[in-house]
Amino acid sequence: MTPHNEAKKEDIADIVLMPGDPLRAKYIADNFMQDVKLVNSIRNMFAYTGYYNSKRITVFASGMGMPSMGIYAYELYKFYDVKYIIRLGSCGAYLPTLNLFDTILVDNSYTEGNFSFGLEGVHCNLAHADDFLNNVIEDTAKNKNISLIKGNVICSEVFDYYVKDLNVLLKRLPDNFNIIGAEMESFALFYLAKYFDRKAACLLTVVDSHYKKEEASAELRQTSLNNMIELALNACLDKRL
Repeated sequence: MTPHNEAKKEDIADIVLMPGDPLRAKYIADNFMQDVKLVNSIRNMFAYTGYYNSKRITVFASGMGMPSMGIYAYELYKFYDVKYIIRLGSCGAYLPTLNLFDTILVDNSYTEGNFSFGLEGVHCNLAHADDFLNNVIEDTAKNKNISLIKGNVICSEVFDYYVKDLNVLLKRLPDNFNIIGAEMESFALFYLAKYFDRKAACLLTVVDSHYKKEEASAELRQTSLNNMIELALNACLDKRL
C-alpha cells in the first residue's frame, strides 16, 4: 500500500493497462473483463483486477499529465513489482493523413518538460517505448487485422488546445523526430520503465486533429476507443508475456 494506492501487493497483476480516465478504467473492467474486483479508489483513481480470457490483468487509471502518471507508474513498478504497463490514451493528430479514431503505437516520446531532471537530476527529452512489448502489440494487431500506425509523439505539459500559438510549438519540435501526435503522459511512463528496468508501451486513439479541425465529444472519448482496448487486451494474451 502507498499514500495513493490502497491495493495490497497481491491485488495487482503483473501486467497493467493504464488509461488516463478513471471512468475509462471502469468501462474496460465492466465491458471486457470477468471476475473483476475494485482494488483502488483513493482519489477516485479507480483500479480493477480481473481476467480477460483467463489472463489476470489490472486496469489502473493514471490521471492526466506526467506528474500523475509519474506517481502511479513509479509505485506500480517499485512497490507492486509490475512487469508491463501499457498506456491507453487519446491524442491530437499532427499528421494530415491521420483520421479520427486511428490507433497509434508510440515509438518515441519527446518532451520539453523537466520530468527526468526532477526525478534524478538528469536532462533528458526523449524516451523510447520497450521494443519487445511494442513487437507483441504489433504482432497482435496483424493477427487481429487491426490497423495500427507507429510513430513518435510529443508529451506536453499543457493541453495543446490551450497553447497560445500552436504553430510556434510546432516550429520548436525537432524536424528529425517526425512527431505525428500530442499527448501528456507517455514520456513519464517510458522514462520510469527504463529507470526500473521494466517494460512500457503506449497505445493512443486520435480524438482531434490539428489539420482537419475534427474533435470527438467527451462521451466518444470515453467509450469509442474499443479497437485500442481490444488490441491491448489481446496483446496481454501473448504467451511471451
